[in-house]
Amino acid sequence: MIKYILKRLAIIILTLVIIITATFFLMKLMPGSPLANAERLSTSQRKLIEGQYGLNRPMLVQYVSYLWNALHFNFGVSFQYANQQVSTLIAQRLGPSAQLGVQALIFGVIAGIGLGSAAAVRRNTKTDTALSILAVLGISIPSFVFAALLQYYVGLKLNWLPIAGWSGFNATILPTIALGMSPLAVSARFIRTEMVDVMGSDYIELARAKGLTKREVVWKHAMRNSLIPLVTLIGPMAVNLMTGSIVIEQIFSIPGIGQQFVSSILTNDYQIIMGTTIVYAMMLMVVLLITDILYGLIDPRIRLS
Repeated sequence: MIKYILKRLAIIILTLVIIITATFFLMKLMPGSPLANAERLSTSQRKLIEGQYGLNRPMLVQYVSYLWNALHFNFGVSFQYANQQVSTLIAQRLGPSAQLGVQALIFGVIAGIGLGSAAAVRRNTKTDTALSILAVLGISIPSFVFAALLQYYVGLKLNWLPIAGWSGFNATILPTIALGMSPLAVSARFIRTEMVDVMGSDYIELARAKGLTKREVVWKHAMRNSLIPLVTLIGPMAVNLMTGSIVIEQIFSIPGIGQQFVSSILTNDYQIIMGTTIVYAMMLMVVLLITDILYGLIDPRIRLS
């Protein structure tokens, strides 16, 4: 296990180098510049600022310097916010984004497992049909549509929860539900499919023949084996939550990293764009590593090597 983790960490570092390289040169090819909107600056002032940020150095020198600093979590100074380190700005906004993503993932997976299990146990009934329709709707309808509906009906009409802001746990409930609908639907669909297959297998029939109750058969035998395919989907679901949270943060006015990422694109703030991209990639790779480890823990027959 330790050898496997060390090997994966080495792969993560190599992947980060590739991502930093691609992001750096793509930013340099992007039209416009951080100083494009600074029309009042004279030529000498522009050159002074370019020298301060190292933009007047050769491209290769800029790349090597940025790569070295990025690997030490130093993403430079923001163009948009004067004298503000990008790493500090990201760290300040990472908390709300991480909390929202974790809450949405936990809510979606747990609720999806419950609904999928109920549909599998009651397959070919009205309950199964209703839950299957809910899963299709959850996958088909974008998260920002759920967000608008929740804001209007739960926030404005019923006045149960805040419709925007980040003032406490109550303010996180609506964005969590909106963002968690997609993983809920995916989890429910996969658990339902896997459990239907598992419930018809030989070892389940053997468990029933031993006199185990229906609850014991479902939770101790069928559920554990049905979770294996779902664990492999945690990584992709986490990616969807990362990208989807950008829109949700805008809708609910959440001061997260996604909102900052959008504003940095509008102002051509290269440093924040590159820093945020690297952080997103790093989070994704860590999630995938955890997913692989969990895969081996859930199914002892699988050995990580």
